[in-house]
Amino acid sequence: MQAIDVAQRYFDAWQRHDGAAIVATFAEGGTYNDPATGQPLSGPAIAGYAGGLWAAFPDLSFDIISVAPAGDGMVAAQWLMRGTNSGSMRGLPPTGRSVALPGADFIRVEGGKIRSVQGYFDMKTFSEQLGLQIVVQPYTAGPFCFGTSTSVQSGKRTRPGAFSITALQVRSDEEVEHIRAYSRSIAGDMLKMSGFIGWVGVLLGQRMITLTAWENLDDIRQLHANGPHQKAMQEFFGPNHYVGGMTSVWIPERINAMWMRCPHCDRMVNHERQQGRCECGELLPEPLPYW
Repeated sequence: MQAIDVAQRYFDAWQRHDGAAIVATFAEGGTYNDPATGQPLSGPAIAGYAGGLWAAFPDLSFDIISVAPAGDGMVAAQWLMRGTNSGSMRGLPPTGRSVALPGADFIRVEGGKIRSVQGYFDMKTFSEQLGLQIVVQPYTAGPFCFGTSTSVQSGKRTRPGAFSITALQVRSDEEVEHIRAYSRSIAGDMLKMSGFIGWVGVLLGQRMITLTAWENLDDIRQLHANGPHQKAMQEFFGPNHYVGGMTSVWIPERINAMWMRCPHCDRMVNHERQQGRCECGELLPEPLPYW
C-alpha cells in the first residue's frame, strides 16, 4: 500500500469520528503530536485526544486542501479544520463560536502503517477564533511573578463577612491542570451554596492561590460536606501530589463603604450613606459587588 493511501485512510477515520479506526492506521508505538497535545501520543491516547475534540466540536470536519508524497515514506497534507464549539473543552463551558483553522500534517509511513504524525497549526489563531484571551508575558522578571486569574461571582452586593484562602505549590503543568479541573468543579458547587459571594483563582507559575468571599463565617463550613472540595483535601494529604500548601479562614477587620461616581456631577459618593442618590439629586448607578 502506498504511503498516500495510508494517509487517506487516516483522514477518512477522522472524518467518520472513528477513534479506533484512527489508531488502527498507526504502527505499534506510532505517535501523534500537535501544538495542543503537550507531548507525543500513542495508542489509545490518540483516540482519547480525538474524542475530546469531537466532544468539544461535535460537527468537526476537515477540508483536505492538498495531499502529496514528500519522499522516503513521508506524506505532506494541508487542511482546514471546521467546527462549532458546542461542547465542553478541558472542563470549560462551550463558547458557541465556530472555527476555520488552517493547518498541516506531516505523516511518516513505514510498512503500510503510520509511524508518526506531526501536526502544525497556530494556537493563537485557534484561541482567538474561540474568543479566548491570549496572554503573552514572562513567568518572572526580577522580584515580580506573572500569571493568570479566574473569577466566579454570585452577583451579590453583600459586604463580605469572611474569606477562605488556599495556597498550593505543585510540581508540574500536569498537576496545574489537574487542580484547575477540581477548582472549576468546586466553584460550580459554591455557586449553589448559601452565603457565597465570589471566588478568585490565581496561577503564578506552579503556585496556585484561591480567595473566596462569604457573607458569614459559618457559611464556609459547607465546604466540609461531601463533594469535590473534600475529595481535593483527601488527595492533598494522600501520596504523589503537591509540594505543599495551606488553607486558612480570614475575618475582615474593616471593609469600607462602596463608593460610586455620579454620572451627572462626576462626584464620588458613598452609595450606602447616601442611600443610592447623589447630593446633586441624581440617582447613582447600582453599587459594584464587593468581591
